[in-house]
Amino acid sequence: MDKNRIEGAKHEVKGAVKEIAGKITGNKGKEDAGNFEKYAGKLEKEAGKSADKARAEAKKQ
Repeated sequence: MDKNRIEGAKHEVKGAVKEIAGKITGNKGKEDAGNFEKYAGKLEKEAGKSADKARAEAKKQ
């Protein structure tokens, strides 16, 4: 498993927590930062999936 998948998942969770904390406290900046981190984590996780797929394809040949 590519490390980007693991790191991406961590960022997604961390971002979601920040986003919720921002909503609860009314801190729009924290909410936006959490939302950004959550989506950055999703992108990082997808990059990891692509790397895993490329490695699997290379291994087949």
